[in-house]
Amino acid sequence: MAGLDWTYGVSTLRQWESADYEPSLPVSEKSNPLTCDIDRASAYSIVKMLQVCDSQMFQKEAGTTYQRLLSDQVLKTLMEVAKRVEVIIKDPQESCVVMSGCGTSGRLAFLISSGFNKALSQLNQSEVYSYIIAGGDRALLSSQEAPEDDPRLGVLSLKKVCEGKKRVLFIGISCGLSAPFVAGQLDFCLQHPEVYTPVLVGFNPAHQARYRTLNIYCTFTFHSVVQRMQELAKSQKAFLINPAVGPEAISGSSRMKGGSATKILLEVAFSAAHAATSSNTPITHNGVLQHMMEYERTLAVTYSQPDGITTLVEAAGESLRCSRHVYYLGWGSLALLGLIDASECSPTFGADYEDVRGFIRGGYRELNNNDGPLTSLGPKFSIAHEDFLHLILPCLTDTDTVLLIYTHSDDATEVGNMARRVREKTPNLHAVYHQADGDTAASLQQVDQRELSTKLVLNAVSTGAHVLKGKIYQNHMIDLQVTNTKLYRRATRLLQKLSTCPEEKCEEALLKAIYRVDMLTLEMTSSDITTHTCFARNSTKVKR
Repeated sequence: MAGLDWTYGVSTLRQWESADYEPSLPVSEKSNPLTCDIDRASAYSIVKMLQVCDSQMFQKEAGTTYQRLLSDQVLKTLMEVAKRVEVIIKDPQESCVVMSGCGTSGRLAFLISSGFNKALSQLNQSEVYSYIIAGGDRALLSSQEAPEDDPRLGVLSLKKVCEGKKRVLFIGISCGLSAPFVAGQLDFCLQHPEVYTPVLVGFNPAHQARYRTLNIYCTFTFHSVVQRMQELAKSQKAFLINPAVGPEAISGSSRMKGGSATKILLEVAFSAAHAATSSNTPITHNGVLQHMMEYERTLAVTYSQPDGITTLVEAAGESLRCSRHVYYLGWGSLALLGLIDASECSPTFGADYEDVRGFIRGGYRELNNNDGPLTSLGPKFSIAHEDFLHLILPCLTDTDTVLLIYTHSDDATEVGNMARRVREKTPNLHAVYHQADGDTAASLQQVDQRELSTKLVLNAVSTGAHVLKGKIYQNHMIDLQVTNTKLYRRATRLLQKLSTCPEEKCEEALLKAIYRVDMLTLEMTSSDITTHTCFARNSTKVKR
């Protein structure tokens, strides 16, 4: 792998777009041909593979099969969404922008709402952004897969956030156009057009939205919701933003490109609205395009240091292989990205919460989440630097990896003191540091680029480390619990792909693993998926 040529031809980069490439799978669930042997790659090769996969986000549109991130229709839709945000910023009374999602999508909704509310607050303007995450605030820091399957819970959450509001721009994020939690919210918005304007953000074409009935209480599917939104989009009463960004480097791991593209799209729209409000100038197509291209440059700049990222991947991988830990110690919004990345390792790689952990200066005071401190829920919710110093530092060894994440504007003395204390326990200390050029105003405009860069690096570190540990087969995640419908279907498909057995045989094998039996009872085979995933949730492992 060390001598591999990373200048892929167009045919290889676009192989996934072929009609006969894994035709039964939506884009978000396909395997990426660029990473088919990532499980055998060196740390450097892993980083280069991730770079090429991430660059697929900005590939130009070819033909009519898939819209892309820079497609004209995507840019036009972003402009229209930005205009509606602008109206709410200028007239915030009884109005709000609500973002909602499950897992990574919900965590990014929190991150983005926090950042843009802070920007409004600094200008003495009313905060207008709210977030919803399936499973509540505990899902910000730990895996809560089950609530994703409950559309009624999604509706209740939305009603609570929007109580008393007369104008709501609702943005539902579902990378695979599949989450019942979000589908329920979108359906509710469509039933109340006098208050809600729904926006759907995802990364599959509309015809690949989930067809299956959400659960026994619903008469609609995600696909039927999308169809209704497409019809309303003609009169700009609903909006669908669903460019294809290509399969994930690790199949189905939408925390990576799906999360990055979500962040890019929403930040471009909101930034355009904020700029138009403050300068009293119109939102333009060229302005939106230029902002999108700034993110493309950020990706290129980030991966221009492959040796540095490789060093981090190797260190983290060695720590995990030694059954030790990786710790992110961050400041400001970059620390939030550390918390997010760490929280995603458990559902993606079957990791223990102690394997990769994030800590933020100021703890819950800086987090400023809806529910406030969550430390009463258990040790995994201890997230302050003080918690690291009291609980982790005394047990730190030279096989643990510690990564400091900060910028030029953070307190250098404080960062230095933390580094000194860590070095007293281990030499395995690294840093991700961002320095902005220019004056304060210019540096503020770079916040979203710094965040994306940090996200790309941390995704590479945690993904690469777990690949090196052996948590990936080819480019498939193989150590996870089937705790919701999405994961149940994914596990069945993976068994099909690897065994070439019929679907019914693969599902039978999966059920035997879930229930830990050699013979299935009639009760087991006749139960619905919700019953199966509920049982799997109470097991430490489902594979045998």
